[in-house]
Amino acid sequence: MKSRFRNIFLVFGIVAVVIMLFTFDVSYEELLNNLKRAGIYLPLVLLLWLVIYAINALSWYIIVRSGGKVSSLTFSKLYKFTVSGFAINYVTPVGLMGGEPYRIMELTPYVGVERATSSVILYVMMHIFSHFCLWLSAVVIYAVFYPVTWEMGIVLGLVTVFCLLLSILFVKGYRHGMAVACVHLGSKIPFLKKWVIRFSETHKAKLENIDSQIALLHRQKKSTFYSALFLEYLARVVSCMEVWLILNVLTTNVSFVSCVLILAFSSLLANLLFFLPMQLGGREGGFALAVGGLSLSGAYGVYTALITRVRELFWIVIGLALMKIGNKK
Repeated sequence: MKSRFRNIFLVFGIVAVVIMLFTFDVSYEELLNNLKRAGIYLPLVLLLWLVIYAINALSWYIIVRSGGKVSSLTFSKLYKFTVSGFAINYVTPVGLMGGEPYRIMELTPYVGVERATSSVILYVMMHIFSHFCLWLSAVVIYAVFYPVTWEMGIVLGLVTVFCLLLSILFVKGYRHGMAVACVHLGSKIPFLKKWVIRFSETHKAKLENIDSQIALLHRQKKSTFYSALFLEYLARVVSCMEVWLILNVLTTNVSFVSCVLILAFSSLLANLLFFLPMQLGGREGGFALAVGGLSLSGAYGVYTALITRVRELFWIVIGLALMKIGNKK
């Protein structure tokens, strides 16, 4: 059963990569020229994500270990699950949530389905919450380092309100759990309504136990909670180095602070278009708008998005390959 699900994830990922390759909005000759132009910076960008994924894996590792030691679960295994999970998330067309069932499936033999589910839900919540922290940081950075017109003031105000409202929702989820709430939300979806209601009735006790484990981390293990959140936020900040490295191919007149703003505002737009596989179009448009908003050429944003796509494809292939290795075992 586990092997069959791995194969489903693997086939879905391969198909998505093939579609991505055939729908690139640049010719292969132009793509090759841009890769040559990147020079030494491209390998640095690829290696940078080796570090970023390690930070992500460490955050998840802390959450898993907070429920008790698991001697057979090594950090290297969790790192593999992290990379493969993100690879599936990149190619999932709805909500970037395809990697979570895979992570639960891989983690279950080590800690059981309830603890695996609660740890994955907690990690996803931390991962998303770190987005809000980055966006709020970008609002403060822009207000401090750039002149704020009334139009931009409205935009920054809306972003702040949006992030604060979602943060309140997430804090409530941390205190009371999210599993039952997610199932309740799923029961409102027409095509899934009957199945979700039947599932919630059958697994009511397990869902309540998962929620109690989520609430326990926030209530009794605050050091773990804040450590995991800090690591996820740190991963966001480190990922801004990718934008800085790419833009340094084109210009030396860009600061790291500007790169934080570019990544924050482009990721905000891309996440609003969560329903697109690999956020196709949203990422490119977000980079172009963010770069243009800082008085840089919009072409810089398009180039940055292109190199980012190449990096994503590289790590998707790595993630799928790691999944295939696990499947053989």
